[in-house]
Amino acid sequence: MAIEDKSSKRISFIFLSIMALFWILPLLWVLSTSLKPESQAISWPIRWIPETLTFQNYQDVLMRQDVPVLRWFWNSFFVATIHTGLMLLFNSMSAYAFARLKFRGRDVLFWGLMATMMIPPVMNLVPLYGLISSIGWVNNYAALIFPGLGGVFGIFLLRQFFIGIPHELEEAARMDGASPFFIYWKIILPLAKPALIVLALFTFMGNWNDYLWPLIVTTSADMRTLPVGLAIMQGQFNIQFAKLMAATILSAIPVIILFMFAQKFIVKGIALSGIKG
Repeated sequence: MAIEDKSSKRISFIFLSIMALFWILPLLWVLSTSLKPESQAISWPIRWIPETLTFQNYQDVLMRQDVPVLRWFWNSFFVATIHTGLMLLFNSMSAYAFARLKFRGRDVLFWGLMATMMIPPVMNLVPLYGLISSIGWVNNYAALIFPGLGGVFGIFLLRQFFIGIPHELEEAARMDGASPFFIYWKIILPLAKPALIVLALFTFMGNWNDYLWPLIVTTSADMRTLPVGLAIMQGQFNIQFAKLMAATILSAIPVIILFMFAQKFIVKGIALSGIKG
C-alpha cells in the first residue's frame, strides 16, 4: 500500500510539473521579451536570455504622452478596488440573509438566483448598456463600478460559509440584545475572513482583467482601463512586441502581489464554504 501511494504521488508530481512548465514558459517568454530590444524580440529561434538587457521598453510605455498607460493603470486599480469593496458588502449582506435569517420564500428566492447563473453574461450586454446610457453613465466610472455588484457566485460562496458558523454564537449575542446587523457585522464577518478574501481575490482579478464591458462603455482614452489600453497599444506601436510585453508585465504586477498575500486563504476559504471539486 505504501509503495502504491509513493508511486501515485510521483506520477502526480511529474504530471503537475509538466503542466506547470507549459503554463510558465509563455510567462517567461513575456518577461524575457520585455527586456529585449525590438530587433531581438522577433528573432528566431527564440532567445530566452536577452543578449542586450534593457529597460527602455518600460520607459517608453510609461512616458509616452499619446499612450496614457499610467492613467489606464489608475483607472483599472480604482475601479477594481471600489467594485471589490462594494461587492463584498452587498454579497455578504445577501448571503447573511439567506444563511441566517428566516423569511417566507427564502429558499425559493435563493435557488431562483442560482438559476440565473445559467444565463450567459453576454446576453445582458445590450439591455445593460441601454440602461447605463439612459441614466447618463456612459464614459463614467459608475458604469465600470456598479454593474455586476449583485454577483450570484459571491452570494453562494459566502452563504455556504455562513451556514457553517455555529448558531450558538448568534444565539448568545441575541440573548445579550444584539441586533441582526450587529451580529452580521461584529460576529459573522470577522469569522468569515477566509471566504471574504477568496471572494475579494476572484472579484478583483475578474474586474482587473475585464475587457469587453469597459470597451463598450468608455469612449475616451482617459477613461480606458488597462486591458482595453493594451489592445489600443497594438495599433499605437504597430505591434512592437517588446513594448507590448512590457505593458503586459506591468498590468500583471498588482494581481501577482494580491495573489501572493491571499494564496494561503484560497484553499481554506473554498474548503470551509463547502464547495468540493
